[in-house]
Amino acid sequence: MAEASESPRRRTVYLVLAGALVSVSFAAVFIRLADAPAPVVALYRLAIASLVLLPATMRARRRTPLRGRAAWLTALSGLALAVHFATWISSLSYTTIAASVTLATTTPLWTALLSWFVLGAAPTLSVMIGITVAIAGAAVIGFGDLAGGTNPVLGDLLALCAAAAAAVYFLVGREVMRGGVSLSAYVGTVYAWAALWLLPLPLLAGVPYLGYPLESLGWIVLLALVPQVLGHTGLNFSARHLGATVTSTAVLAEPIGSGVLAALVFGEVPGAMTLLGGVLVLLGVMLVVRTGEPQRRGARRSRRRDGPAGAARTET
Repeated sequence: MAEASESPRRRTVYLVLAGALVSVSFAAVFIRLADAPAPVVALYRLAIASLVLLPATMRARRRTPLRGRAAWLTALSGLALAVHFATWISSLSYTTIAASVTLATTTPLWTALLSWFVLGAAPTLSVMIGITVAIAGAAVIGFGDLAGGTNPVLGDLLALCAAAAAAVYFLVGREVMRGGVSLSAYVGTVYAWAALWLLPLPLLAGVPYLGYPLESLGWIVLLALVPQVLGHTGLNFSARHLGATVTSTAVLAEPIGSGVLAALVFGEVPGAMTLLGGVLVLLGVMLVVRTGEPQRRGARRSRRRDGPAGAARTET
């Protein structure tokens, strides 16, 4: 329970977030290099990640077991994560890396809307400005690439679905961990749930589960270890301590890293629009991160009534 109650230094959380962003930036390149069907890549990615984390997950589950509301919320979060990866990885087969990653990282828009309408956490004006600037920058990055790929309209729609699913994943996961469940107990369990949700997908898509080249499997293993175990676990850690809106807005910086890697590996050199969009994304990210997470209904009243102690209770 100590893991769930102790709060790390804010500088540490930001360092973890930065490392997570670097890690997830490798995802699109690894997926392209794997050259395997999207349902198989998504399933293997999450199955391998859950197996790697299994010992830590079992130890953590003994300390902070998942029961009742936390258990079914984790299953729901796993479903959202499964939808996110199934749709986003599929989008890379139909549109460019820049367009796919850009549209998939519009998650903050969906996070802010869900936080507002479902949780009652109305965003402040500065948060909305930051989100708007960041999304505008992401749109500029992808503008020149939206006509690329074999079926860009389908690819773009899949990437937008992935963004909405990621918002649900961030919000539900934060609720679980704020209820006292440790990060180690949560992430391994939610990855396992996502793998279970994805298990029938290759069969439904008519693609084989086995028989892929060792090179493809090697890239999928790297995909599971770097963007998933390091990247997404770091994002969950950041979402718990910084908030879902802040974390998902910071993820808008991912197209910059993915664009640089795509240029190095595939020769997709970013142009002036990409550079301009990158500046806007970073400005929006900085504004949202400096502002912080929007508060739920009643949270501000609780802080005014209870002072610092009330604020501490609101954040646990």
